[in-house]
Amino acid sequence: MLIDNYNEVRSKIDAAAKRSGRNPEEITLVAVSKTKPLECIEELAAEGVTEFGENKPQELRNKFDNVSRPVHFHQIGHLQTNKVKYVIDRAVLIHSLDSIKLAEEIEKEAVKHDKTAEVLVEVNYAEEDSKFGITKETALPFIKEVAANYPHIKIKGLMTIAPFVDDPEDNRYIFKGMKQLLLDIISENIDNTDMSVLSMGMTNDYEVAVEEGATMVRVGTAIFGERDYSI
Repeated sequence: MLIDNYNEVRSKIDAAAKRSGRNPEEITLVAVSKTKPLECIEELAAEGVTEFGENKPQELRNKFDNVSRPVHFHQIGHLQTNKVKYVIDRAVLIHSLDSIKLAEEIEKEAVKHDKTAEVLVEVNYAEEDSKFGITKETALPFIKEVAANYPHIKIKGLMTIAPFVDDPEDNRYIFKGMKQLLLDIISENIDNTDMSVLSMGMTNDYEVAVEEGATMVRVGTAIFGERDYSI
């Protein structure tokens, strides 16, 4: 049963929170349902799970339009400007704002739908060539620019995708650094930002991420099993 997997992950999150003196209720578990059929979402939703993550905008659109009960979808993958239209009124949170060009498109679509888009700024903290995201050094000026010029975008915090490692301890410095970066940005008191969300940690390292301050973790494989990317 998927709910057993979900509950096991949730219990590990709660334990990690308690180890670091945090309230487990501060941490949101996003079940990453990318490439998995709608039936998997339906199965978990029937058990009260409400937060799901998708990488591809069209997949998010199709699942949102067909799911039988109200749930929240998160756009967690890289978002191309020509795909914003698919998620603007369907995603509760866009985790991957990484350019002014994308901000311009989100603003345009948000105006069209008469809404404020809630987003996270993606930071490529480890500066991996294979990953999207802005650098930690440019995060503050980037956020100031977006907050000042795009009134229909509300920045809710930061997101990072840490490197895939065999030992999750190898990513601890990244999670610690992201928490400090968030605190530094909060101290600037930038208008039109909230900075309450720190989205980091996946199946292989989410417990360490929680210990270092994640308020949102994105877990797929530990809940849904391995993915077949050939389909």
